[in-house]
Amino acid sequence: MVAVGLAVALWSAPALAAVPAATPSADRAKLSVPQMPAPPKPLPQSSSPPKPVAQPRLAPTQRPATLARPGTPIIPAAGGKLPSRRAASPRIGEGVAPIAFALVKGPADACGPGCDSWIAAEGKIDNDAAARFRKFMKLVGDRKLPIYFNSPGGNLQQALALGNMLRERKAVVRVGRTTVRECGFEPQEGDVCTRLKLSGRELHGEVWTRGAICNSACPYVILAAPTREIAADATLAVHSPRVILNFTGGVPTREMRAQAMQQAMARADKMVLDYIVKLGADPGLLTVARSVPFESMRILTREEIVRFALDRRQRVESPWMFETASRGIAYKTILARKDGEGPFQTTRIQLVCFDQDRFELDVERSAPAGSSGLLALASGGIRLNFLSPPRRSGDRETWGVFLNASQVKTLAAMPAAELSDAVLNVARPNLATFAVSSEGLPNAVKMLTESCPPPKVVARSSGSPVSPQASAAPSAPAR
Repeated sequence: MVAVGLAVALWSAPALAAVPAATPSADRAKLSVPQMPAPPKPLPQSSSPPKPVAQPRLAPTQRPATLARPGTPIIPAAGGKLPSRRAASPRIGEGVAPIAFALVKGPADACGPGCDSWIAAEGKIDNDAAARFRKFMKLVGDRKLPIYFNSPGGNLQQALALGNMLRERKAVVRVGRTTVRECGFEPQEGDVCTRLKLSGRELHGEVWTRGAICNSACPYVILAAPTREIAADATLAVHSPRVILNFTGGVPTREMRAQAMQQAMARADKMVLDYIVKLGADPGLLTVARSVPFESMRILTREEIVRFALDRRQRVESPWMFETASRGIAYKTILARKDGEGPFQTTRIQLVCFDQDRFELDVERSAPAGSSGLLALASGGIRLNFLSPPRRSGDRETWGVFLNASQVKTLAAMPAAELSDAVLNVARPNLATFAVSSEGLPNAVKMLTESCPPPKVVARSSGSPVSPQASAAPSAPAR
C-alpha cells in the first residue's frame, strides 16, 4: 500500500522575484475557504517523518542607498516603490543557516528610547525553530525585550508555533537586521557567526531596519505578537506555500499524486486561515499569498500591511541611523497618510558630509501637482531654506541644502523639527507643516562627523564669508 506524508514550507530566495501589488478590486476579493477533502482510501497518512525541505540561500545583507556627490537624487531604499514587472524566478533551496536567537546589547537607545538590548532572530525557520526558541526564552526569563526578525521564511508549521509563543509572552516584535560585533570580519550569516548566536551568551552589536526582510512564513510569525512594529524601510513579502509529499510503500500514480496534493494544499490553507481568524486579522493576507506562485515573491505595500493588521499605524517614522557604505550617511524614512485613507506617502531624509565642516541635507518625497513651492526646515532657533527648485525624477522630487558643522550641531540638539511647505505665486501662502523627530540624530551626527575627512582650508578674502546655502556645491571627496 502506498502511504503519503507531507510537509508545508515557505521560503524566500536570494533575490525577490517581485510581483507588483494587485489591483484594489483583486485585493478585496473574498477568500474562498478551502474545504478539507476526505482522505482517499489508497492514501492513508504515514507516521514516518516527511523528507526535509531543501534549504535556500539567505539574501546578502543590503546596504543603505547613498549619494555619490551633491545633487545626486536619493536612491529608494527597500520597501519603496514596487517593480512594475515580474522579475526572473530565483533559485530556491541553497544553504541558509537555521534561525538563531541571540541576546544582543547595543549603544544607548539602540532599539528605541531607553532601550539598549534586544533579541535578534536571524535565519530560516527550520524544523526545530519553535523548540529552540522555547529553550532560549527560558534563559532570557521575564526580561521584556523587543524581538527583531530578519528571516527569508521556512517551515510553516514552525512559524505558526513561534507566533503562538510570541502571543503568550506578549512580545514586542519588529523587523530588523542585527550586526554582531563579536563576528568580526566573518559573514553575519556564516557558520562562525551563527555558532556565536546559538551559544546563548550575550553579544554586542547594532540593529538596522533598512534592508531587513520578513518573507514567506515570517509574516505569520509577526502577525501573532500583541505589539507589531514594521519599520518604514523594512520589507515584508509573501507567496504560496510549497508542499512536499513523501510517498512510501510504492510508486504513486498521477491521480494519487494529484489527490494528495489537493488534500495537502487544503490542509495548509485551513491551518493558516484558522490561525489568522483566531488572531482577529484579515484573511485577505492568505488570499494575496495564495495568488503568488511559490517561485515568486510579492512585496506587501504599506496599505496592505495596515489592512492585514501586521502594523496598523498610520504614521511610521524610523529613528535617525548611521551606516557606512561607499561613504558615511545618516538617514531616516517616514511613511504617513492622512485620516487613514488613501496611499501612504514616503519621505526620505538623509545627511551626508564632504568633510567635517561641509554637509548636505536632502529631503526626497512625492512631487506635488503644479509648482513645487518652497521648503524649509525649522527647529527652535534654526531655519534652513532648501534650494529651489528641487531636483525632479518622475513623480519624486529631492530638495537639498548645504550646512556647516555649527548648523548640524544645532539641528541635532533640537528635540524635533518641522518641514514647512509654501506654495509660490499666491497672495497668501498656504503653509503645511510636517513633523520630523530628532530621535537618534545626535548619535548619528557624531558617527557621521567622525567618519568624515578633516575640513579643507578654503582661501577667502577678508570680510567676505560664504554661507553654505549660498555657496556653490562642494566637490565630492576623493575616492
